[in-house]
Amino acid sequence: MGRIAPQPGIMEIALYQGGASHLPGRAEVLKLSSNENPAGPPESARAALVAAAEALHRYPSTDHGALRQAIGRVHGLDPARIVCGVGSDEVLTFLCQAYAGPGDEVIHTEHGFAMYRISALAAGATPVEVPERARVVDVDAILAAVTERTRLVFIANPANPTGTMIPLEEAARLAAGLPESCLLVLDGAYAEYAAGYDGGAALVSEFGNVVMTRTFSKLYGLGGLRVGWGYAEEEIIGVLNRVRGPFNLSGPALAAAEAAVTDRGFAERTVAENARLRARMVAELRTMGLGCDESHANFVLVRFAGPEAALACEAHLRGEGILVRKTANYGLAEALRITVGLEADCERVLAAIRGRQAAGAA
Repeated sequence: MGRIAPQPGIMEIALYQGGASHLPGRAEVLKLSSNENPAGPPESARAALVAAAEALHRYPSTDHGALRQAIGRVHGLDPARIVCGVGSDEVLTFLCQAYAGPGDEVIHTEHGFAMYRISALAAGATPVEVPERARVVDVDAILAAVTERTRLVFIANPANPTGTMIPLEEAARLAAGLPESCLLVLDGAYAEYAAGYDGGAALVSEFGNVVMTRTFSKLYGLGGLRVGWGYAEEEIIGVLNRVRGPFNLSGPALAAAEAAVTDRGFAERTVAENARLRARMVAELRTMGLGCDESHANFVLVRFAGPEAALACEAHLRGEGILVRKTANYGLAEALRITVGLEADCERVLAAIRGRQAAGAA
């Protein structure tokens, strides 16, 4: 009798690597590698978390009703069409588990979030990589890659790690061009940072084959609690709830997320400050002669002359106690992704890069 083997596709998964958090020999580092909110969570969420600790012996809500109602009020959405997950990653997993399997194809773009490929392989489906155009999602390339086996198309808008995005009308053209047997998943992890963008919520109402996902890990500073959600036709949400564990979110996480989403003052301040500092970073990096696309997220992707220059700059930043994200595993070996931190953080990383550029030119 042979040894038990995992399901097909599992061993093709490369382990996900998160942004670095520590540097050997340094007690404190400036972490700009994981796109976390430098302000942390709102005080209202902290207070809700502490209050929820009084009921740690109680099982949490199975239907996440209070949180779904709060999300619905804030975003003008039907709570019955919302599903909550352990981060939006879990909602992506639900979608692959429910709608893709052996013999099916899942499309993602060349610089797309690594979890799209991982979730597809975990479900036994075949991931199909489609090229982008100058680091921007190419709708025509996606439509050309669709076959009768395509079940899901994943795009992040704004995208990670590029920070670029396609306009809503392009996303609508993509949704309209897909067959009825295929779902378009709009990953909106960074949607709040894009001015005037609803994350694709209107497209969910217009097209029956669109799913929007969102997260509390970025804008709301709750990455450590892992809370996300999805919005789709009620029939799709019903399917996802059939594969969702009944107690997938803890009581404290639900309480903190509900407080955070209703704290609109915190959200508005955070978005405004990010936009101000992001614009400064893009302008300064371009002044240094570095490539930097317009970002619609809470990070910037800076491009160097080549992979060696990017690695040299990353090593220099480490020497200065600053952690950023290398993006070679996203097909961008010549680039580094840098979170927009507090004002002092931005000044510090810009000064370090400026110093490295000057030294390299000498």
